[in-house]
Amino acid sequence: MLVKFLAEFVGTMLLIILGDGVVANVTLNKSGMKGAGSIQITLAWGLAVMVPAFIFGAASGAHFNPALTIALAVDKSLPWAEVPVYIIAQFAGAIIGACIVYLMFKDQFDATDDPGTKLGVFSTGPSVPNLPINIFCEVVATFVLVFAIKGVPAAAADVALNNFFVFGIIVSIGMSLGGLTGYALNPARDIGPRIAHSFLPIKGKGDSNWGYAIVPLVGPIIGAILAVLAYMGLGAAGVWG
Repeated sequence: MLVKFLAEFVGTMLLIILGDGVVANVTLNKSGMKGAGSIQITLAWGLAVMVPAFIFGAASGAHFNPALTIALAVDKSLPWAEVPVYIIAQFAGAIIGACIVYLMFKDQFDATDDPGTKLGVFSTGPSVPNLPINIFCEVVATFVLVFAIKGVPAAAADVALNNFFVFGIIVSIGMSLGGLTGYALNPARDIGPRIAHSFLPIKGKGDSNWGYAIVPLVGPIIGAILAVLAYMGLGAAGVWG
């Protein structure tokens, strides 16, 4: 279990360094890539998932996502006894990764006045605040993610190709649905950095918007569970052969 814990911890940390890092790179003042736009962010988040998946896929399955971990326990791909170890590692890695991003971009955070821009480096937010609809959007987006992840092995037996497909899935969701809630898809990806934002000494940071945190916490878990249940149901009906 130590190997899996370390793989999930370091993998999630890398995911956040690369994912939150691109948001900082594109949105904070005095960054050399400020203004590069949402396309760079979307592509880089896909790569942020893919890179640690290549590194740690064999060690832990490269979940980096409590919603995916819980869903895989629901469909018995992962023992329930291992779920707490995975989730603790994922949240810890996300918090440390966010702290590293802050330290790297401290000068850029200091040069940026808008508190919302600073929070946006760490966590997601809706384009139109409406908690029921926001949760629904995260449910649907995460359903697509997990359902596609479950279906990838049926299409490609090669592990490297599987990881590249995951990159494509993340980018597709981001391009199509990302403008609604920022496509958290992953409670650790949002809540971990949001925790870091709450305690880091970020100049003029403002509120961490904990009232919204239920959306990236609950929506992805519901969506992931529905995805594996649907996948199992279609499998029982003989769709997968």
